[in-house]
Amino acid sequence: MSAANGALNRAAAMRFIVMLGMVSLFADMTYEGARSIHGPLIRNLGGSAAVVGVVAGLGEFFGFTLRLLSGALADRTRAYWTITIFGYLVNLFAVPALAFAGNWQMAALLVVLERTGKSLRAPARDVLLSEAAKEVGSGWGFGIHAAFDQTGAVVGPLFVAWSVARSSGYSSAMLWLAIPAACALVALLVARANDPTVKPDAPAQAETQQAFPAVFWLYIVAAALLAIGYCDFPIIAFHFEKTALFRASSIPLLYALAMAMNGVMALVFGKLYDGLGLTALALGLVISAAALPLSFFGGGAMAIAGVMCWGAGMGAMDAILRAGISKVVSMNKRGRAFGVFNAIYGAAWLAGSSAMGVLYGYSITGLVALGIVAQLAAAAGFFSLRRKIGT
Repeated sequence: MSAANGALNRAAAMRFIVMLGMVSLFADMTYEGARSIHGPLIRNLGGSAAVVGVVAGLGEFFGFTLRLLSGALADRTRAYWTITIFGYLVNLFAVPALAFAGNWQMAALLVVLERTGKSLRAPARDVLLSEAAKEVGSGWGFGIHAAFDQTGAVVGPLFVAWSVARSSGYSSAMLWLAIPAACALVALLVARANDPTVKPDAPAQAETQQAFPAVFWLYIVAAALLAIGYCDFPIIAFHFEKTALFRASSIPLLYALAMAMNGVMALVFGKLYDGLGLTALALGLVISAAALPLSFFGGGAMAIAGVMCWGAGMGAMDAILRAGISKVVSMNKRGRAFGVFNAIYGAAWLAGSSAMGVLYGYSITGLVALGIVAQLAAAAGFFSLRRKIGT
């Protein structure tokens, strides 16, 4: 890979990060807009809280575990853009199709398909992004990209909130999301035409597969604990609607608030990571752990604070988790590393989300306890690795 042989010009790297950020902005408008109402949509189609939890968990499971295969494929073929474009096509097709789901089973299938498309393109896209990000600071580069992500993730739910309030239904909102989906694909082709990091897709020479360093596996253990303890927003949204804590049209606005916090805090934690290392991530997880009692035990004001803590924790993860991987794994193994990391992370997310969905029907206190314990254990794990993964 030609970019591995020399440093990218900082300005060119920043332009490319911004271009990929624009792709993510429109893509996040699409699938995060849809995600803001997955819980209520499935509930209206006959699904229970357990169904919402399992579907959310399965979506994340496929969204992460298939990255094991797509990451290995990216390393072997170096076809980063071919894989990225195909993944976005699948990812963005599934959201407008939710408008035609007549039962929760069909909706569940499309939710999983959307996450599957994301899993196909994420490792290849992250390799491209990691090469550019290292020229401006890994945490800062990934933080900038995450900020674009979350700008779209704010606008998308606002767009959906407008549509739901206008039509008093969830299905029509999915059709409107076809507009940002098309914009994302156009932005993707523009980014491809202006990529300074790699030559056109070309298979690499065969390389000896080397083992990942031990710190990589310790990093994954901490990340798995984090995934087990992080409550999916569809479960939180299910709780808000079931308890009538907020109106249906307000739930996407709360998700937009969470995504706004995500975007702002991604920049903050990305910069903190470049100076403090994994201590910044540990701090973010302490904040996110507070989201559970605030969201499930409090009234309206406390629930809003909980949503903000939830978004702040997501911002820390978006800025730092991928940046940490790029610090400990060399370029020629990075696609596979992102794949392995996300496969285990996705399996842990499925386990945690499913457990929380089931616990919701029996003991909300148990759900909250599981999340807090797992997240604080993850924070302790990342903090212990701070000297092994330098800034």
